Formats: sequence, C-alpha cells, structure tokens
Amino acid sequence: MAAVTYEHIKTCKQTGARLGRVHTPHGVIETPAFMPVGTQATVKTMSPEELKAMDAHIILSNTYHLFLRPGHELVKKAGGLHKFMNWDRPILTDSGGFQVFSLSDIRKITEEGVQFRSHLNGDKLFISPEKAMEIQNALGSDIMMAFDECPPYPATYEYVKDSLERTTRWAERCLKSHARPGDQGLFAIVQGGMYADLRKQSAEQLTSMDFPGYAIGGLSVGEPKHLMYEMLECTTPLLPTGKPRYLMGVGSPDALIEGAIRGVDMFDCVLPTRIARNGTVMTSAGRLVIRNAKHADDLGPLDPECSCYTCTNYSRAYIRHLIKADETFGIRLTTYHNLHFLLELMRGVRQAIREDRLGDFRDEFFTKYGLHDNDKGF
Repeated sequence: MAAVTYEHIKTCKQTGARLGRVHTPHGVIETPAFMPVGTQATVKTMSPEELKAMDAHIILSNTYHLFLRPGHELVKKAGGLHKFMNWDRPILTDSGGFQVFSLSDIRKITEEGVQFRSHLNGDKLFISPEKAMEIQNALGSDIMMAFDECPPYPATYEYVKDSLERTTRWAERCLKSHARPGDQGLFAIVQGGMYADLRKQSAEQLTSMDFPGYAIGGLSVGEPKHLMYEMLECTTPLLPTGKPRYLMGVGSPDALIEGAIRGVDMFDCVLPTRIARNGTVMTSAGRLVIRNAKHADDLGPLDPECSCYTCTNYSRAYIRHLIKADETFGIRLTTYHNLHFLLELMRGVRQAIREDRLGDFRDEFFTKYGLHDNDKGF
C-alpha cells in the first residue's frame, strides 16, 4: 500500500470543490488544508504545542535550508525530522528547487542538476534529483517533492517548454532513486508557466508515471491572480481524482478559497508568518496593520470574532506596543493569530463543502473582508 493516499468524502454541489482526507504515516490531513511553513525545522516563533493547539494537521519544511544547516545527516542521526523538531504529525518537505533558483544569484542548470552558491557563505554546491531524494529520505518527511525547475514569470514559451521537459526527466530520476517508498510519499510537480498547452503536456507526462500525489508549481510567482486561476482551471481537471492536489506557495485568504473551488486539496505559504513579523494581521473584517497610530489606545482584540489565544488574552494597544518596541512576544502573538485565522478559514471551507454552499461562503467572506477584486491580494 502507498505511504500516502487520498480519501474522497464529498464534492460540493455548488462549486465542485473536494472534501477529503490525506492519509500519511504520521496521521490524517483533513482537506482542503493550509500547511504552515516551518522552513528551518520550525514555524517561526511557534512551538509544536502551539501549532497543535490551533490544530495544524501538517507543516512544511525546506530541503534546501536543512541541507545547508544543520545538514541532513545530522537530522537522520537524530531519528529524522519528526524527532529532531518534536513534531509527531505529518511533515511535507519541498525539493529545494525553488530556493536554488530564487536565492542563488550564481547558478548553472545542466541536465544533471543545478550548481549554485550557498546564500549563507558562498560555498559552491550541487543538487541533482538524486541528491534531493537522498536529503529528503534522510529527513524522513511523510511527503517529499520531486526536484523541479520553477520558471520565472514572465518567461518565453520556448524557455518554459524546455524547462518543463527537464522537470519531467528529473521527476523520473527522482522516482528511480527514492529509497523509502514504503513510508514516504513522493509528489511530482506540474509546471508549464502561463501556457495552457504546456500545463497539459506536463500533467500528462507526470500522471503517466503514477506518483501518489501531484503539486501545481510555477504559480503565485508574480502573475495576476486571474491568470493563476485560469492556469488552475486548465490544470486540476488533468490530475487524478483519487490523489491529492497541492498548490504550492499560495496562502492569501482569497486564493485559498478560490483554489479550493478549483479542486485543490493542499496549500502552503510563508505569508501569514512573514506579514506577522511586520505587524500585519488578517481579521474577519480585512487586513489590519497594528503599527498604525490609531491602534495605540485600542484595548479591544485584533479581531472580535476570533477565538485564538492572542485575541482572547491581549489588546491591540498591547500588541502594538510590543511590535513598536521590537519585542519578540509581539511577533509571536501576531504569528499565532494569522496562522489560527487561516486554519480556521479552512475549517470553514470544509464545512461549507459539506453543506454544498462554498460559493455562498466565498461571497460572504469576500464582502466582509473587503475583497471585491481578485487581483487585489489579501
């Protein structure tokens, strides 16, 4: 039996969105699901206990960063990533491909792999499909990602076509070198940029290899949201209905709802933790910048409708004071709230699918949140 399997529960009659469960060696993920990002084996400022308290079913860690430090061999020696970071629920590790292309100014792509310099100290390094599998097998994540090339936006048709065909060849090499298929599921990544026919080519080539799950990569890389949704609409129908579908790097509330409507099961993004460090939070009434002077003497919670630890115990005035004073606790409080907000949003999405009313849920949420233009962002 495959290490990772998908159980379909219901299809929303109003939108076609899917309600399901992804079964992994470390537990079940209720989908559609948002995955908090723990880049360096930690979700910034959060403890595993806090993530469990807000009922995060799965977190994501980064192959590239853990390869650089502390090194996958140390993590393996510690008993794998779950033991190393004291997290006993599912973990997904990305392949490192996106970071290689986005963080390294000096890199050389060959058929064999990618040569690049570490963004930490300039050391010359190399990652191939085989190396990406070696690292992730050592980390012991429940879900691994195939090594791929993520083309930039915009990019020419010829560049994207060459890139996706290389990604397909690399995916085949990842399958062959995956050493632990019995307890680690390997997902392929569909590429193709903003070209519908190339998305179709990539999906057809990768689904023929029968991976246990499929990701949609190369979106949310600077393109307008309406174009991202167009690419989703032409891609998700090409993916197997009996396997999980994962949209990489998407975490704004509007895109989570729109992605679920278009058949996506899993999402991840650094957005909630990144904006939290700048004092920005998501609330039921829209985005709130806690640094603004108007919150200086506001003794109400960040969001009166939120039941999270932050909103239950602390005021806007206090959190603003902490952020302005560069106190770490302020960042912890805004981070906790943002993660709780998105996880609660996805619980609402799942319930709306059960009740065949996700379209109504979207309209109500967008009106309250102030999202009337899908290209506005979060």
